[in-house]
Amino acid sequence: MNIPIKPPLVSIVIATYNGEKFLRKQLDSVFNQTYKNIEIIAVDDCSTDNTVDILNEYAAQHDSFTVVRNEHNLGYVKNFEKGFLLANGNYIAPCDQDDVWLSTKIEVLVNHIGDHAIVYCDSEFIDGTGQSLNTKMSETKTLTDFDSPLMYIEVGISALGHAILIQKEVVLAAMPFPILFSHDNWLGFVATFDSSVKFVNEVLVQYRRHDTNLTNALLKKDRKKNIPKRTRQERIENAQQRLQTLYEKCPVHLPEKEIIGQLRKSHDDYSLRNNFLRMRLFFQHRDKILLHKKYRHTELKRCLHCIKTFFKTI
Repeated sequence: MNIPIKPPLVSIVIATYNGEKFLRKQLDSVFNQTYKNIEIIAVDDCSTDNTVDILNEYAAQHDSFTVVRNEHNLGYVKNFEKGFLLANGNYIAPCDQDDVWLSTKIEVLVNHIGDHAIVYCDSEFIDGTGQSLNTKMSETKTLTDFDSPLMYIEVGISALGHAILIQKEVVLAAMPFPILFSHDNWLGFVATFDSSVKFVNEVLVQYRRHDTNLTNALLKKDRKKNIPKRTRQERIENAQQRLQTLYEKCPVHLPEKEIIGQLRKSHDDYSLRNNFLRMRLFFQHRDKILLHKKYRHTELKRCLHCIKTFFKTI
């Protein structure tokens, strides 16, 4: 008699904060997944609206759902980190509170992850009412397979958290999460050390566009208008800290560690020598550093981007 092999457990980790407006739609889509061997962990970061009441309502109906409420506010990155540490699954799927997952999302990603550290999918943009905006994530940035940590030199990654499924051991290797980076940036960076990130060219998420999105690929320009500009010194210090953190985490056996170290050195001061060093490194490795840029196939635009690094921080 053949005993059926149970599929691997997938932990869906939802980080919530004042998400009552869209939370039910997302929870319904999570519980409607065709892949059934899942656990759902919601970590609430001290919401002041009805978010916790909604979570507890669903938890009372589903044995696979665990709700944890923080005693004090941890912030977006550390809230996800806490949820990941509570996960028991072979794979972990981060989940935002305001999107809608297609029913086959987890099943498709599990079927494609193989030996890859991360697998991710395409997304469709929807508005606050759930109506399609007739735009896909793949139309705003390049979504593709990759295996180099150099793609994480700049902010603006391809494998966003709402679309990924990740091996649990990679999540543990990424601990603790530095608050300088979003959780998906940091996870993707670590995932490329000894493995790769796989893209599935299929829309499996409806990604909601609204004013309070923390990562909204369609509202970045508008958001910047309302964010106070950092001083030049603040930008320099931020670049130095980011590159130093990447350099320290990158394993010594990877040739990219030396490249990241040189980029960090180019921010020690903004002498002509260091500016040329930074620009030269971008030119030499632009295929990897600028992989996520939608214009990566336009050589002139890529070159112009590299030239700009002579004059500004990254």
